[in-house]
Amino acid sequence: MKTGYAKQQTMAMEHASPEQTLAWGLTTTARKMAAVMPPGTPREEVLDAVRLNWRLWTIIQAEQADPDCQTPRNIREGLLNLSNFVDKRSVDLLASPTSEKLEVLININRNIAAGLLGTDLTPEQKAERDRQAAADRGVSA
Repeated sequence: MKTGYAKQQTMAMEHASPEQTLAWGLTTTARKMAAVMPPGTPREEVLDAVRLNWRLWTIIQAEQADPDCQTPRNIREGLLNLSNFVDKRSVDLLASPTSEKLEVLININRNIAAGLLGTDLTPEQKAERDRQAAADRGVSA
């Protein structure tokens, strides 16, 4: 049975929007990759973090490639392009891991998560985005 923080996190994720869930995944994998950046980290730990991130981006890629995907076309194309970049960078990292290569993936994840959560928006922009999302779901804001 989960208690404390773990229970709180589980409850929060059960009620999270798809955007919040994806942002959580991106942030979590960014944290895992950042944790393996210091010199001397065992190679297998670095590779495990890269593989986890790659799996997340494979899910993103599959979702965006789905013909029934509701993501606006320009955003979908951008995410698919980023997914292709992450694929190539991941293969490169698995062959020859470096902190510099890893940092690029960490920054991508953090920036996408910030956009999903609206932490890069002004309060007015965030309110407008929330109103639009509610309208798209057919809910009054």
